[in-house]
Amino acid sequence: MAQLKIQQAFDLALQHHQAGRLREAEILYRQILSQEPDNADAVHLLGVIAHQAGRLDAAAELIRRAIALHPNFPEAYVNLGNILKDNGQLDEVIAANRQAIALNPNLPGAHCNLGNALKEKGELDEAIAAFRKAIALSPNNAQTHSNLGNALRENGQLDEAAAACRHAIALNPNLPAAHSNLGNVLREKGQLDEAIVACRHAIALNPNFPEAHSDLGNVLRERGQLDEAIAAYRQAITLNPRYPDAYCNLSIALKAKGQLDEAIAACRQAIALNPSLAVAHSNLGNTLNEMGRPDEAIAAYRQAIALKPGYAEAHSNLVFEMNYHPGYEARSIATEARRWNRQHAQPLHVFIQSNSNNRNPDRRLRIGYVSPDFRDHVVGRNLLPLFRRHDRRQFEITCYAQTLCPDAMTNEFQKNSDCWRNIVGLSDEQVADQIRQDQIDILVDLALHTGKNRLLVFARKPAPVQVTFAGYPGSTGLSAIDYRLSDPYLDPLGMDESIYSERTVRLPDSFWCYDPLDCSDIPVNALPALGRGFVTFGCLNSFCKVNDNILALWTEVLRQVENSRLLLMAPMGDHRPRTLERFRQEGIDPDRIEFVPTQSRRAYLESYHRIDLGLDSFPYNGHTTSLDSFWMGVPVVTLVGSRAVSRAGWCQLSNLELQELAGKTANQFVDLAVELAKDLPRLSSLRSTLRRRMEQSPLMDAPRFARNIETAYRQMWRAWCASE
Repeated sequence: MAQLKIQQAFDLALQHHQAGRLREAEILYRQILSQEPDNADAVHLLGVIAHQAGRLDAAAELIRRAIALHPNFPEAYVNLGNILKDNGQLDEVIAANRQAIALNPNLPGAHCNLGNALKEKGELDEAIAAFRKAIALSPNNAQTHSNLGNALRENGQLDEAAAACRHAIALNPNLPAAHSNLGNVLREKGQLDEAIVACRHAIALNPNFPEAHSDLGNVLRERGQLDEAIAAYRQAITLNPRYPDAYCNLSIALKAKGQLDEAIAACRQAIALNPSLAVAHSNLGNTLNEMGRPDEAIAAYRQAIALKPGYAEAHSNLVFEMNYHPGYEARSIATEARRWNRQHAQPLHVFIQSNSNNRNPDRRLRIGYVSPDFRDHVVGRNLLPLFRRHDRRQFEITCYAQTLCPDAMTNEFQKNSDCWRNIVGLSDEQVADQIRQDQIDILVDLALHTGKNRLLVFARKPAPVQVTFAGYPGSTGLSAIDYRLSDPYLDPLGMDESIYSERTVRLPDSFWCYDPLDCSDIPVNALPALGRGFVTFGCLNSFCKVNDNILALWTEVLRQVENSRLLLMAPMGDHRPRTLERFRQEGIDPDRIEFVPTQSRRAYLESYHRIDLGLDSFPYNGHTTSLDSFWMGVPVVTLVGSRAVSRAGWCQLSNLELQELAGKTANQFVDLAVELAKDLPRLSSLRSTLRRRMEQSPLMDAPRFARNIETAYRQMWRAWCASE
């Protein structure tokens, strides 16, 4: 084939290729190579066709061959990066596009592809820089503006992200991705109605756009419309069965619905499609946690962190999960929390500014509370009595609410605060700046390492005194948080406090203050065993607190109390039959075990009408669940441990003057439960008097609780005032 004919054949092949006639183009490329085996352009484009046909290995081999023939071939490096991206090889994608840019810095596509890969790796600042370079080279590329919006959103720069997406839409109103990305931004800003409109607009433009359906599912899930969200995710998967993000998102909705087996399957499918998808591993850990499988949950969190070392949320999940695991002592948990601090918080210390707060030790103090749980949530219910009883003459209360879907309890918190700041959609730095502008004196974290925490706000030290409290009795590990609130039972005087990064301040009575709120009208019933002829034990704690060690103790209790039953709360999933099989292997008839699902609060409290005696979990005791049990007249036998979360039962029983229900050893726990179960008059007497005992105890004395906390705040403040 003469050179002119080769060029003519190449031009014709290119025409076929650009028109989508891949078979005709491939035939011509191969004819060219039969005459000119070293034609790098033909080899390269054959690789592109192989990629378009989904033959990734063949495509990569061909394009690498083209590069070997023509090392200074930037377009080939760009296309090699596209193939490697489909294989999930992000580091190689980044290297390929950087090589393309080195050969030709003016390729906007290479900069854009580099930005996409860097975003996937979580290197957001670099990704944003790459997208901005691509835009500088090609200002009217709507897709690049849309991609920039995505990266800005993940970096917490939501206003800039929205502007980038709207710019993309202005350039091309018919670009579905720009509308869908705008929907994501609006969702994170808490503008859920507007987010749904944007996602539906994207779907109207392209009904076969799987990403838009998945994004719509995310908004619907945030609104609590789980069935509709699941349908949207399934539609995305129907359109693209190899869409790992959709499976990952589906798993979250299924978990929220209590369909844990299906949630696990969706997570595993996401991971099979993209083993490097860190969020899928973290979500898998969350579901395994719900199923009482702490070893596997911890392994999943560690894998997520290995894939994405800057993934603070997954690392928080790991720290919190270790509290549930019977194999970790307090010092091991403290070590991991301090590792979280070094990895995620300490690098932000450069943002710390000196505080100019007035050092008058006796003036009215500005208290700032930061929480995702100013809503109908266990933490919210525990805190509302405090907020209602705060001395507003001495303390000005500001709430920084990470509350995406406010409810009636949110309104109660708003009514009982002086200033309400909605921080949904604000970056940690923006929140810290707002706190400085508000001149908060004492800033209180109410989440620790629980979900949607804002610990990275505290890392920036926006207030002179910072405290952690309420999420659970533990430690954040943050050197930027000065104090943690506890009590003498959770943390006895003389214990080793080096396990905490914060200084411990003990409230005189209790870490908790209880109020049944809207369920105060539910009566205490007569002891069920008197009518049934058998004792029913119960534990309505989250099933994540159940492990083999505590199952062994419960088994021994059932073995020694003839014909007794055990009522547990757990969503549907294979953890139920697995637990029944464990009892069967130990000689306990599975028919003696009954599960109830997660229920409304009223139905949950009414479940105590069926329980004679509560059995606590260990090492993570029941906290508010045990207070609910006492309110419903059901005493709880606990096992006292060395960690703060393992001493909640001891704290509550001590405040009720029922210390005799706390075992210091596993054998004592079993003996106490068996002895009490066989003493129905004692059980009946406790049932009839527990509510009154609760009402007369510090556990329900909200004014006293509020004064104790305010006294602690004043002491902290005076110490700061005296520190210079």
